[in-house]
Amino acid sequence: MRIFLLGGTKDSTNIIKHIKKNYDAFILTTTTTEYGARLANEAGSDDTIARPLLKDEITEIIERDDFDILIDATHPFAQHITHTSAAIANELKMPYIRFERPTTNLENIDTSHIHYADSFNDAGKLIAGEFPEGGVLHFAGANTMADIVEHVSVERFYPRILKVKSSIDKCNALNIDPDHIIPMTGAATKEENIDLIVKYDASVMITKESGEIGGVIEKIEAANEKDIAVIMIKRPKIEILNKNDVVNDLDELDDKLKNFF
Repeated sequence: MRIFLLGGTKDSTNIIKHIKKNYDAFILTTTTTEYGARLANEAGSDDTIARPLLKDEITEIIERDDFDILIDATHPFAQHITHTSAAIANELKMPYIRFERPTTNLENIDTSHIHYADSFNDAGKLIAGEFPEGGVLHFAGANTMADIVEHVSVERFYPRILKVKSSIDKCNALNIDPDHIIPMTGAATKEENIDLIVKYDASVMITKESGEIGGVIEKIEAANEKDIAVIMIKRPKIEILNKNDVVNDLDELDDKLKNFF
């Protein structure tokens, strides 16, 4: 079985390890960064592509190299590639699985500090209006910074990003002080988040609703302890997805894969 895997997330590395352990499969993993490709290789991916791919390129690779199934394990907020991959699978009439991490279970969490926003532009406006003082910790990736700093001064903006060239270039383009850049090496602990709140005198923390694997609970608990606001960007809904194609964990993935192996 030849699997084309859209990766770049912790979920995708877990999927690679699981499939290589339990199935006879060749996996090509695509990521948008060299860092993501390295993690995929370390997890056991047979081959990787470390750059964004256009729709036509994905289609060409799948047809040329005779892939049997397309698995999309990209981030819940990467709606464009999920929309594109679902469309490709539909056009090629090939099996498709969207692995989407569950939303965060906040049943036993104090949510009183959370303010929800539909977009990063809305989040920037909310911070400018409701939280005009103190540091702004941006824990939502380099691609989303511009919408925030359109409304919030870079003087109080502190992004946590992967220190790769593409992300640094985005910071430079926005005139973000290099001393404000917080290197990211994975999901932070509650204590690490608290340290950053104190260090940068933060009044606000921005995060995506990206699930427990993205460290959302640790961010909320840190914010609760230090009495600062959490701006939570709501997860986008992707209308093209057939709910029967979506799985939320490895057991559900197995149920789908067993139909193909």
